[in-house]
Amino acid sequence: MGPLAFHMTVHILLMNFVAPSVALATSRRGVRPVAGVVLGAAAVMQAAALWLWHAPAVLIQAMASPALHVLMYGSLFATAVLFWWAVLGFRGARAWQPITALLATSKIYCLLAVLFVFAPRALYPEIMASHAIHGAFSSGIALADQQLAGLIMLAACPVTYLVAGLVIAARWLRAIGDAGEGGTAKAGVQAWT
Repeated sequence: MGPLAFHMTVHILLMNFVAPSVALATSRRGVRPVAGVVLGAAAVMQAAALWLWHAPAVLIQAMASPALHVLMYGSLFATAVLFWWAVLGFRGARAWQPITALLATSKIYCLLAVLFVFAPRALYPEIMASHAIHGAFSSGIALADQQLAGLIMLAACPVTYLVAGLVIAARWLRAIGDAGEGGTAKAGVQAWT
């Protein structure tokens, strides 16, 4: 696994597994976003951070500077926590909004991953060159590392978003069914248990 594929693995673990866990723990404590605007802003911020940090000139600098690298991971993690917190904060009749946000953002991430996989050349050859052992570097190795990074992203990101969307949809449908049977739909933490 090359440096770009390793970066993508860490990035996916932070944004797709650790961040939702932190957001879920926060939502269980009753801290929830107040409006759909928070969800929209969080989705835009997360997508913007992802694309900004993966612009070739920016990522090359971030991979070369430990301080910038930490800032990159920190900002990607923070925007992911905000996004997942907003997604998990919706209940009842408005549950379609986080499902829509998950669908839209997952497509944006898949687009970046597809770019990594199908780009005709390495987008970040300097990253692999700076990690080459004893001068053993070729553009083919950099392209293979980039393609592996894209495949890792394509394998992990849609699964996380799909599972979250299915869980939210199932709870939403159950709440609609409970309300239709004369019961009251659960809200807040009770809707997640």
